Amino acid sequence: MGQKSNPIGLRLQINRTWDSRWYAEGRDYAQLLKEDVTIRKYIMKNLPQAAVSKVVI
Repeated sequence: MGQKSNPIGLRLQINRTWDSRWYAEGRDYAQLLKEDVTIRKYIMKNLPQAAVSKVVI
């Protein structure tokens, strides 16, 4: 039986790039991740008519 792998992970740097481009030290990671998700949800929910296809933070 084969190993399961994430298709997004396989395609990175081939035909996709990372959706987030930030780095955080230990304690800050959770807070910055939460901010990242909150910003993405806000943009996709409140600005659907803006035709935003991809949010890169």
